[in-house]
Amino acid sequence: MSHAPPPLHGTARGRAAQSNDTNRFEPYSREAVDDGWARMDDLPPLRTEVREEVSRRVISRNTSPDLSFDRSVNPYRGCEHGCIYCYARPGHAYLGMSPGLDFETRLVARPSAPEQLRRELSRKGYVPDTLAIGTYTDPYQPIEKAHEIMRGLVQVLAAFNHPLAIVTKGVLIERDIDILAPMAARGLLRVGISVTSLDAKISRAMEPRVPAPKRRLQTIRRLADAGIPVRAMVSPVVPGLTDHEVEAILAACADAGAVAASSIVLRLPREVAPLFADWVQAHFPDRAARIMNRVRDLHGGKDYDPAFGSRMTGQGEWAALLRARVKLATARLGLDRRLTPLRRDLFAVPPKAGDQLALF
Repeated sequence: MSHAPPPLHGTARGRAAQSNDTNRFEPYSREAVDDGWARMDDLPPLRTEVREEVSRRVISRNTSPDLSFDRSVNPYRGCEHGCIYCYARPGHAYLGMSPGLDFETRLVARPSAPEQLRRELSRKGYVPDTLAIGTYTDPYQPIEKAHEIMRGLVQVLAAFNHPLAIVTKGVLIERDIDILAPMAARGLLRVGISVTSLDAKISRAMEPRVPAPKRRLQTIRRLADAGIPVRAMVSPVVPGLTDHEVEAILAACADAGAVAASSIVLRLPREVAPLFADWVQAHFPDRAARIMNRVRDLHGGKDYDPAFGSRMTGQGEWAALLRARVKLATARLGLDRRLTPLRRDLFAVPPKAGDQLALF
């Protein structure tokens, strides 16, 4: 897919990426040049573009030993939240677009996903297990308000009594409490809410279109009040920038009603590393070198080490200290519990129109 020339570095107001470099599969690259005729401050903000995709299959499988689930669904490709650290950014290259600003502004919606999910769950031989949504791009990103694909997916899963785990930063999840609360009451649901910082300024720079930290804490409270078990996810922990907040974030989430917690250190696969380095230099030039050096310490001297077992926890003394801090804090706050496994025994394919109903 072709796209417009990348905007000049640092000119995308309201977005996190500082560039829109050509993806790694393209043989040619283009570079925008400031010819002096336009003032960077006068450039309009980039608009979000959404195109639709027909899904032939929506359940993705994985065998990663680092993950607690083996299947997931992604209602959207790309994410308007625009988190600079997002490990899903490299996936936009497979669509012929840039993991930079394209990832935040040129999105793909999958409106047929709910119906396709219904078909896949109805197949003979399907064995239910926890389905994860939000582990790649956020299902409750801003465009969900108009497209309602996630709500459709949740409705299908509720009809099948299928176990579901949701991860999000989006407060739009509150819209679906009417479906999610009954699922939680049946032991079919858990939700993870990600809080990276309590500093609104850092959050706005790092996650430009994500609701403010205080608003996310309100969402934890509203879900908890509805009987939905919430895991506080302190991730990613950015060394030299947000690591000092870990205990405060956990305490705030516990006060809001979270019942468990976890954390993941910053990881920068493929194009994410240079994008993050540019961002941190632009926003925190006084500590950019220290932050990137600490990131490399976490990953064996590299920007990123994809090795299973350590890619999410890091390695070395700093990583060990962080794990110890999280362990102590979660124990003190009562967030170290293991959540009850979601039920699989309730799964059943609902009857279609015209089906003969069972007598018992």
